Amino acid sequence: MTESTLDERLSLTRRTMDLLEGWGLAGREIALILRLPDTIKPRHLGRFHDQEAFPDDPEVNRRIAYLSRIEEALHTYFPRNSEMRRLWVKRANRQFGRRAPVAVMVEDGESGMISVLSHLDCTFAWDLTGSKAEYGRAS
Repeated sequence: MTESTLDERLSLTRRTMDLLEGWGLAGREIALILRLPDTIKPRHLGRFHDQEAFPDDPEVNRRIAYLSRIEEALHTYFPRNSEMRRLWVKRANRQFGRRAPVAVMVEDGESGMISVLSHLDCTFAWDLTGSKAEYGRAS
């Protein structure tokens, strides 16, 4: 978000808040998943819907980017059914030790987001493991 205009940052903030609230997360969980600074209390998160963008912090920006990619991957999995996208993140999943993907993201933080994104998006997992670089050298 560093080089974005204020309008772009506000739009991304609103979209992220809508996504997290659509997953049923409370203010405390939203603050945890985004790793918002301690100065931002969960009861004040409502201001991010209308008037304020998330802090322009590298860690917050990285987590927002993960969430955006997770949302895109869910759209790929369930292109016509938004309810299934919401259900998928809330249901227990064997891949995550019978925890719901949203619980993995909240409880495990950034590593949980990476796990969920890797599960949904094989290209992300491929890039993460270095396979892309190895493939390029073999060609």
